[in-house]
Amino acid sequence: MKYDFTTVMDRHEKDAIAVDAVGTGGFAPGAPQEGFDVIPMWVADMNFPTAPSIQEAVIQRMQHPAFGYFSLTDEYFNSIIRWQRERNGIDFLTRECIGYENGVLGGVLSALKVCAQPGDAVLLHSPTYIGFTGSLTSNGYQIIHSPLCLDEDNIWRMDYEDMDAKIKEHHIHAAIFCSPHNPCGRVWERWEIEKAMEVYRANDCLVISDEIWSDLTLDGFSHIPTQSVSEDAKMRTFAFYAPSKTFNLAGLVGSYHIIYNPYLRDRFLAASSKSHYNEANVLSMHALIGAYKDAGMEWVDELRHVLTENIDYACSFLAEHAQGIHVSRPQGTYMLFLDCETWCKAHGKTMDELLKAGWDVGVAWQDGRPFHGTYGIRMNLALPLSRVQEAFARLEQYVFHPESYSNSAK
Repeated sequence: MKYDFTTVMDRHEKDAIAVDAVGTGGFAPGAPQEGFDVIPMWVADMNFPTAPSIQEAVIQRMQHPAFGYFSLTDEYFNSIIRWQRERNGIDFLTRECIGYENGVLGGVLSALKVCAQPGDAVLLHSPTYIGFTGSLTSNGYQIIHSPLCLDEDNIWRMDYEDMDAKIKEHHIHAAIFCSPHNPCGRVWERWEIEKAMEVYRANDCLVISDEIWSDLTLDGFSHIPTQSVSEDAKMRTFAFYAPSKTFNLAGLVGSYHIIYNPYLRDRFLAASSKSHYNEANVLSMHALIGAYKDAGMEWVDELRHVLTENIDYACSFLAEHAQGIHVSRPQGTYMLFLDCETWCKAHGKTMDELLKAGWDVGVAWQDGRPFHGTYGIRMNLALPLSRVQEAFARLEQYVFHPESYSNSAK
């Protein structure tokens, strides 16, 4: 490969909560026992060097010694339009439909101010991204879950009848749609999105589509932008994207919205401008421009192959060595969402005990219960394959089958 996805980076004291927050409490994993280093597999950022074209763009701008007030440039908007055209097949995007956002969650909340009032019900699928839960709850919205269901092929599916019933029962007029889905990793097919959008249309429900994972589909899968499936979908949807997830730029901050409906766009901008928080960072702008160059596209294509290899390895390992740990193979993102119910019951272990057993040996996986997985663990595989292999070797020896190794040592 042309780009580096094998070097194991030392991120300690390099502004990375993925390693530095371990053992500090809260949502972070516990610290490992002596003799084990941390393998960061929890917070959703990557343990790869970012695309060189990004560093080059930022460094070039840093060489000029003034960083005063600025406006987003034509190159910024044209970079987004080109990326959406070449990566997602969108040939109708224009500059006025694009707007800067400091983050997707902030954009989601601004859109909700257009669609609903505090106290109103909002429809989300479960399992649910923890950021949605915290943001909506703290802003006074009532979350109504429509559970995703596993079909006979172990693929997560939407339950359209349940969605329709929940919307009617709770008089819902705003829904958050996650595409690709976090934490389950589903890359929705066109017909699935069309069917979901028909449910929303029939119930006069506006849609807030989080598409931050859209670039990270695995081999054999392609992202379908929600707004592209019909004219109605185009006009009732607020969509949010970001290079931050694709290129590991969360620390630079910077997302963007796409809103085609002029009325919704005007109301959205009115809501988002009130707090004056949503101002762009000049380095973030140049990072996006660097990311969305040809070299960035080449880097992402290599990354997708690496992530596919990691996912294949992990899913095969679990099937062969972790009876009772179930996972639906993701089609996008770099996260696994493990269902550990069968394993816990078979071994007489609680979820807290299972999580801690992994943390003790440096496997910093994430409690999936806040994502509405009762026996869930979320696991980040955006690491060099050697670290993924090391993590699963530790899990097999010390967590899944410790009795086998202790007996063989006697």
